[in-house]
Parts: sequence; structure tokens; C-alpha cells
Amino acid sequence: MGEMGKMAAAVGPVATLAAEPGEDAFRKLFRFYRQSRPGTVDLRGVIDFSVVHAARGTGPGAHKVVKSHLNVSSVSDHDAYRAGLQPVSKWRAYGLQGYPGFIFIPNPFLPGYQWHWVKQCLKLYSQKPNVCNLDKHMTKEETQDLWEQSKEFLRYKEVSKRRPRSLLEKLRWVTLGYHYNWDNKKYSADHYTPFPSDLAFLSEQVAAACGFQGFRAEAGILNYYRLDSTLGIHVDKSELDHSKPLLSFSFGQSAIFLLGGLKRDEAPTPMFMHSGDIMVMSGFSRLLNHAVPRVLPSPEGESLPCCLEMPLPADLPRDAVVEPCSVEDWQVCASYLKTARVNMTVRQVLAIGHDFPLEPMEENKRDITTEGSCHLDDENSQVKRARLNPDC
Repeated sequence: MGEMGKMAAAVGPVATLAAEPGEDAFRKLFRFYRQSRPGTVDLRGVIDFSVVHAARGTGPGAHKVVKSHLNVSSVSDHDAYRAGLQPVSKWRAYGLQGYPGFIFIPNPFLPGYQWHWVKQCLKLYSQKPNVCNLDKHMTKEETQDLWEQSKEFLRYKEVSKRRPRSLLEKLRWVTLGYHYNWDNKKYSADHYTPFPSDLAFLSEQVAAACGFQGFRAEAGILNYYRLDSTLGIHVDKSELDHSKPLLSFSFGQSAIFLLGGLKRDEAPTPMFMHSGDIMVMSGFSRLLNHAVPRVLPSPEGESLPCCLEMPLPADLPRDAVVEPCSVEDWQVCASYLKTARVNMTVRQVLAIGHDFPLEPMEENKRDITTEGSCHLDDENSQVKRARLNPDC
């Protein structure tokens, strides 16, 4: 077992769990968190970056948490403000020993500004011409505006909890920019729609603050998690330029994120992702195995994280990329997020000055639909629960 596996192997009772035949260390921990009954899962070994103090060595996993240095001068306070972020000088950023290139930024958003990004994920980014999981089963006319078809259902959700699910609640993923092909695990030049300018600006500021000036947001995968959703063990390796970071933004209910090694026999490190948290995977950490085995319902029942209770200010900067959010729109978003979370991952696909390689002739192609594919365990496939397609 490598250094990372040794560091993460002993996490409470998990180390004593019996492995199933052929089961690797990552899958073992994934199964532990996924299969634990609601309210009984042992979270003592899960790192919580919102409360951990690396310097004082307190909190779960604090012994492996280190402070990350940000490039404060690369993002002006005004540009941060335009994206709804606090000045970079006020951000807290952490890394983990043994995971070079991994940066975790606990909620750097200004109070209320998460509202914009949640609304964009549900109302705007889910619209055509962007691609979503419902497209395989429905016509373009039926998926033209999921928000309009769903908003009244969601607004009055509490009135009848046994009603059929709205289309927004059936949404599992949306792709932006260069649209990811789940069948062949590739991007292509001819499957592209304009990347949202506001999300590109947000991503570029975060990347610059982490030392990646010149980052170009070219592809996005939005994952929409219900409380029973999981994201399988996978590596994000389809982008043609791995020297650029992968950015991950979380909103809504908290989840457990597992970050492993280059091989799945290395036990992963578990950590919480709370609303507003940002993760950056770069360098060595860019090609590590990772997964989301569990979304955690609010301890108070169906409620929002406290950071989402503050409304978006009405007085926004004139050049802000953030737009106002009406009370009616937020009622729909809030109803949705009481039992869900949304994650935006943003990537640069191509190196500057490069283009997509020419495809080989059909007869020379290898079977890339099964080669190197990632999926949940067979035992998991027998459990009838919503799952997200992993990005291999």
C-alpha cells in the first residue's frame, strides 16, 4: 500500500470491515459509507474543512491537513466581487499531505451569492442547447425548458409529497461547452455549444487564485444528486490537457467525497463537501481516483444549509456576472435543495494552440466503450437507487 493508503486506512471502524472477494480498498470504504443506514453512519473519520484547524491539529484528519497558499494578487477584490466571491485574501485554503495539487477552499462565496449559481444550474444551464440525461428518453420539445415544466410542482412540494416527480427532480446530469460523450468517454470538436460566460468568469478567478492564470473553461459537467444518489469510483482523464486543474463547486446538502490514489488498492481519504465549498484537483491529484458514496440529509429534516438562508443582495455591482434572483425563483430552488445537492465541475479540454486529433478510420478503432471503463460494483447494481454516470 502506498503512502496515501497508509495515511487513510485507519478511519474509525472502517479498518475492521471485512473485504469481499476481489474487493479493493477504495471500494471497501465506498461501500461502508453507501450502505450505512441513514442516521447511523460513523462520520468520525471524515475531514471537515469548515471546522478543522490545521495549525492546531484539531478535528478529524487534522494531522494530514496543511494550509495552501493562494495567489492573492492574481484576482482583484472587484473581480472576486463580480463573481460573488469574498476577496481572495479572506479565503481559507487547505491541502492534504500525500495529495500534492489538491486544494480545498471552504465556502468563499459572499453571503447570498450562492443563490445565483443554484438558480443557474436549475433554471438556465438545464435548458437547450445544453445536453442532459433526459435527452435519451424524451424529445427536444419535451426537454426544452425543464424549469417551466417543474416550477409549480416544486413550489408546492410540501402540499403533496406523494406526487409524481417533476422533470427537474429526474435530472441527473447536464453537460456544457464541449459535451462529454458518456459512451466513448470523449469530447469532440463537433459536439459543442457556447460555455456560459458567468461560469467561465467564476472558474477563471478561482483558477487564477490557485496559481493557474490563463485557465479556459471549456467543458462543464453538472451533477444533480438526490439523497440516494452516488457517484462511482472514477478518474477524470478524458480531457486532452491534464496540466490544467479540474474545478468542483458544491451547493445544497452536504456529501462525503472520497479521494484515493492512482490505484484503487490505496484506501481513500474521506471528507465533507458542504454548500459553497470549492475543490481544485491539479498536478499529481488531477488523475486520482475519487467518488461520492453518500449525500447526507440535513439533521433538521428537510431544510437548507444556513449559508443558503441569506438572500442575494438587491444591490449588485453594475458589471457583476451574478444576476438578481426573484423570491419566486428562489422558492423553487429552495424546495429542490432541501433534498438534493448540485455539483458543477469545470475543465479545460485542450492545451492552448492545440486542437482535437483526427479520428482514425473506423476499422482501426479500438473498443473504447468498455476499455478502462469505471462503474459501481455488481453488488451496487442490485440496489435500486438513483446513480450518476461516472466521468471516466
